[in-house]
Amino acid sequence: MGSASTAVSAVLEPVACCAPLAAPTVSDEEAAATAALFRALGDPARVRIVNTLAMNAEPVCACEFEPALGLSQPTVSHHLKKLVDAGLLEREQRGKWAYFSLKRDAVEKLAAVADLKGACC
Repeated sequence: MGSASTAVSAVLEPVACCAPLAAPTVSDEEAAATAALFRALGDPARVRIVNTLAMNAEPVCACEFEPALGLSQPTVSHHLKKLVDAGLLEREQRGKWAYFSLKRDAVEKLAAVADLKGACC
């Protein structure tokens, strides 16, 4: 298995193998994957990107995030790449423009991971 295969696995693994925080036990691998997922959301700009995409039924052009976030194009691209690498977003190229949408299975995994209902208190 070459480094390209490893990179692909790293991109897909965080969402694919996370365990709910309220699970009876969490393996080391599940804990690491869950932490990676939360790291991807650990920046306010990324949270706002996910929020924007969650509120839109259609994919959103990367160019729309610059004015909405008040960030430069390279910074927006950096945040979008982090979210794509974490497995949360899908990227679709349309000519010279990139459009982004939430991966539905990733959203369901994120909701399950963050579900602490009935865990305590």
